[in-house]
Amino acid sequence: MVQQGAKAFLWREYRYITVFVIVIGVLIAIPLTLGPGTALAFIAGALASLLAGFIGMSIATRANCRTTHAAQTSGLKGALGVAVSGGAVMGLSVAGLALLGLCIVYWLAEGEVRIVNGYAMGASLVALFARCGGGIYTKGADMGADLVGKVEAGIPEDDPRNPAVIADNVGDNVGDVAGLGADLLESFVESMIASVAILSTLVVAATAGGLKVDFAALETVKMIPMLIASAGIVGSILGIFYVKYVGSNNPQKALMTGTYLSAFLTIAGTFFLLYWLQPQIAALRLELTWLGVFGASLVGVIAGLVVGYVSEYYTSSKYRPVRRLAENSQSGPAITVTEGMAVGMQSTAVPVIVLAIAIIVGYHLAGFFGVALAAVGMLATTGMVVTVDSYGPIADNAGGIAEMAELDPSVRKITDNLDAVGNTTAAIGKGFAIGSAAFAALGLLSAYIASVGILGDGVSLTSARVLAGLLLGGMLPFLFSSWLFRAVGNAAYKMIAEVRRQFREIPGLLEGKAKPDPAVCVDISTKGAIQGMMLPGLMALIVPVLIGFVLGKEALAGVLVGSLVTGLMLGIQTANSGGAMDNAKKYIEEGHFGGKGSDAHKAAVVGDTVGDPLKDTVGPSINILIKLMAVISLVMAPLLKDWIPLL
Repeated sequence: MVQQGAKAFLWREYRYITVFVIVIGVLIAIPLTLGPGTALAFIAGALASLLAGFIGMSIATRANCRTTHAAQTSGLKGALGVAVSGGAVMGLSVAGLALLGLCIVYWLAEGEVRIVNGYAMGASLVALFARCGGGIYTKGADMGADLVGKVEAGIPEDDPRNPAVIADNVGDNVGDVAGLGADLLESFVESMIASVAILSTLVVAATAGGLKVDFAALETVKMIPMLIASAGIVGSILGIFYVKYVGSNNPQKALMTGTYLSAFLTIAGTFFLLYWLQPQIAALRLELTWLGVFGASLVGVIAGLVVGYVSEYYTSSKYRPVRRLAENSQSGPAITVTEGMAVGMQSTAVPVIVLAIAIIVGYHLAGFFGVALAAVGMLATTGMVVTVDSYGPIADNAGGIAEMAELDPSVRKITDNLDAVGNTTAAIGKGFAIGSAAFAALGLLSAYIASVGILGDGVSLTSARVLAGLLLGGMLPFLFSSWLFRAVGNAAYKMIAEVRRQFREIPGLLEGKAKPDPAVCVDISTKGAIQGMMLPGLMALIVPVLIGFVLGKEALAGVLVGSLVTGLMLGIQTANSGGAMDNAKKYIEEGHFGGKGSDAHKAAVVGDTVGDPLKDTVGPSINILIKLMAVISLVMAPLLKDWIPLL
C-alpha cells in the first residue's frame, strides 16, 4: 500500500510539473527569446530529474519490506546491507543520469554554454517542486500521525490503528528519497555547468584582449568538471561496496567510513586526472595550473566533509547538543522548542566559516573557475551521499512495517537502530545539500555576472539598484519559508481532524477490533502537497524574470547575493534544529530521562512535530530556491546583457 500511495502521488505531482515544463519550454523556444536548442536542453534536464526521482522511489518502496525481512532473518548487518543497496540505486541513478544527460546535451549542443544552461534550469525546476511537494506531503502526514496517535491517544509510532501511518510512510519516500535525489542531481549538474560557463567567459575575455587560445586544449579543459564527477562516481561505487560487504555491525561507523573512503578515492582520482591533463591546462595561458585546479577541487571535498561532520555533531545523540536538548525536555515542550532552535542557530557558525575559507582559497588557486570547481569537488561524491541519505527513509519505513505487521520486538529494535543512524545521515545529507547549494549558486552567480558584462564596478554597494536587490533577495527565503510552513500546517490541520474523526466514529478502532481508512489520509496529504507547492514554485520562477526586466541586471545580481546569504543561514538552521529535536525524541525513547510515555517524551514529541517541517520541508527547499533563481538568471543572461530596465 505504501508503494501504491507513493506512485499515485508522484504521478499526480508529475502531471502538474509536466504542465509547467511544457509551458516554460514553449516560452524558451520562441526565437526572439532563447531558441529551441535551450528549450530542448531544458526539457532534457527536467526529464532526467523526474526519472531519477521515480527510479529511486520505486526501489526504496520495495526495499522497505525487504529490510524488515532481513532484520528478522539476518540481523543487523543483513538489514543494513539491504537498506544500503536500496539507497545505492537512488544515489547512483542521480549521479549517473546527471552526468550522462549533461554529456549528451553538451555533445549535441557542441559545447554552446547558452544551450547547456537550459539543462540545469530543467533539473532545478523539477527539484523545487519535488522538494516542496514531497516535504509538505510527508510532514503534514507525520504531524497528524504523531500529535493524535502518540500524544493524544498514547499509541506507539507506526501503530496500524493510526490511519495516518500509511500516508506518513508514503511521505518518507516521496519527500526524502525522490525529493533529495532531484535536489542533489540539480546541484551536481549546476556545479559542472557553472564551471564550464565561467571558463568560457574567461576565454572570451582573453581572446578579446588579444591572447591566442589553443581551442583544442580548451575543449579538453572544459571536460575537467565532468572528469572529476566521473572520479566521484567510481569512488562512490567503491564506498558503497565497502559498506555492504566490509562494514562492521556498527551501522554508523560503516556508513561514515564508506563516505570518507569515497571522498579519499575521489581526491586520488582527481589528482591523477589533472596531472595527466597538465599540458592542456598550461596551453590555455589563463594563469591556471594543474595544481591550482586540483587544490580548488580538493578544498571543495574537504569543505563538504567538514559541513557534514558539523551537521552530525549538532544532530546526533552521540554528542552533547542533542543529549542536552533531551535533558531539557523534562521541563516541557516550550523549552524543547527553544533549545532546539538555539542548537540550529549555533550550528550555522562553523559551516559558514568553512565555506567562506573555501571560497577564498578556491579563488586564490584558480579564480572564479576555482570557486566553481570547489563546488564540483564537494558534489563529486553525490552518489555516496544520496545513498547514505536515502538509506534513512528505507530504515524508517522498515520499522513501520515491523510495527504494523506486529513482528517480534527484536525486529523493531534492529530497525530502530538503523533508523537512529538514518536520522543522523539524513542531517548530514541535508547539511551537505545546503553547503553544496551555496557553492553551486555562487558559481552560477559568478557566471551570470560575467555573462551580462557587469564585472568590476557593475555590482557596487554604492549602487541603489544593487542595494535594493540585496534587500529584496534577503527577504525572499523568509517569504518562501512562510508559505511552506503554512502549507504544512494546513495539511496537518486537516490530517489531525481526519484521524480524530476516525478514532471517534469507527467503533473498536482504538481497541484493535476494526481497521482504519488510510486512503482518506493519503488523499488529504496529496491535495495539500499539490496546492501548497504552487505558490513557492511560482515565486522562484517569476522573481528573477520580473527583477531582471523591471529593475535591471545589476538589481538581479543583488537579489541573487541577498537570497544566497540569508538562504544559506536559514537552510542550515532549520535543517539542524529539526534534526536535533527529532533525535532528542529518539534518545529519550531509548530509555533516557523516563523513556517512552514520560513527560520528557511527550515534550520531545511536540518538539519533533515542530522540527519535522523545519528539517524536511523548509530547510531542503531553500537551497533549491537560491539555485533555481541563479540558474534562471544565467539562462536569461543573453537577453539581459543589453536590456534597458523598465524602471
